[in-house]
Amino acid sequence: MDMNFRLATDPASGAVKSAGRVLDLFELLARYDREVPHAEIAEGLGIPRSSLTQLLKDLVARGYVAFHAPSRGYRLGPAFAALARHVGASEDLIGLAEPFLRELTERTGESSALNRLKGWQAEVVATVNGPHRLVTHMRLGDLAPLYATSGGKVILASLTDAEIDTYLASTVLEPVTPDTIVSKDALRKELDAARRDGVAFSFGEFTPGIVGIGAPILSATGQPLGSLNVAMPSIRYSPEARARVTEAIRRATREISRRASRAPAD
Repeated sequence: MDMNFRLATDPASGAVKSAGRVLDLFELLARYDREVPHAEIAEGLGIPRSSLTQLLKDLVARGYVAFHAPSRGYRLGPAFAALARHVGASEDLIGLAEPFLRELTERTGESSALNRLKGWQAEVVATVNGPHRLVTHMRLGDLAPLYATSGGKVILASLTDAEIDTYLASTVLEPVTPDTIVSKDALRKELDAARRDGVAFSFGEFTPGIVGIGAPILSATGQPLGSLNVAMPSIRYSPEARARVTEAIRRATREISRRASRAPAD
């Protein structure tokens, strides 16, 4: 048995040590395209069999490791595969959305971004800056409360009623700027409008002087995969700009949603 899976160090923290064992176990099982017996895992990881028994029991219960009764061996489970698919889908969405972001910025003359749900926040995972001297910069990795940005609001509006209730029950609407919505009733009204119209707006609610317009990217079952948003200085916002950006962002998100769901074109 290859012994390279032994921990190189023995951290003082029990939690860190346990986390290291879990990662070592995943790496060991990923290396072999077969079920690996209990004794072989214990030898490869260099840990007592009694400690391994409890670790495997917990991971099997949560679906990250699967037990194969005929061979009395273990392999990576469906929950682990689901995590891998989630990461792959996220990367696929970025690649799919990037040309639409470039086109969106070309059509509107404003900065655009792709957002995804991270915990109860919206994370910027791709962005294209506008050409103007006065421009909004949305940086990769930026996190924002769902209730304060247009891209976050449309993701939130696309969740189920139960998920929205959970979010509102567990979230304090703190003012990021003087214009941030801090009333849950007012936020619910905006979410209802976003569901109806397919777009949401943010008027200086996350960054003073910046207007955001967002639209959701949806799966074939209507679940939010992410959102696109366009951000512009309020000095350039007008009814004409609102109509132009709204039409462009709806078009982009519809096409990304269709392609992400592999649905046939109309």
